[in-house]
Amino acid sequence: MNIDGITNGLVIDHIEAGKGMELYNALHLGDLKCSVALIKNVNSHKMGKKDIIKVDEVIDLDLNVLGFIDPNITVNTIKNNERIGKSHIELPKEVKNIIKCRNPRCITSTEQELPHIFKLTDEQKRTYRCLYCETKYSQN
Repeated sequence: MNIDGITNGLVIDHIEAGKGMELYNALHLGDLKCSVALIKNVNSHKMGKKDIIKVDEVIDLDLNVLGFIDPNITVNTIKNNERIGKSHIELPKEVKNIIKCRNPRCITSTEQELPHIFKLTDEQKRTYRCLYCETKYSQN
């Protein structure tokens, strides 16, 4: 399979296999007017299999979304067919409006305009807690 290179844009690489579509949706890449390629289950020496997303335009990415979904992602910035930057993403300490509190008694259930804010409480287990009610959200 051949996927064209990009002249100016972004390559989101080292996505855990199977999480590419989740990332595509979370970043609203379907709303872009430029070309976007989602490549799933690519062979990788490091990871075995991985997903890759190529965006044919330099856009602002929410790094917290990237880090929350998969903190091992790298983002390469391409300009004039050359990689001019490489960012390593980390697990965010706080996420805002990425996940919603499931506690029906949380103030975010009744006050719709409040942002859903979660703080990282256990980095090893990737556990977050609601800022308002302490309800636990774990990705594992």
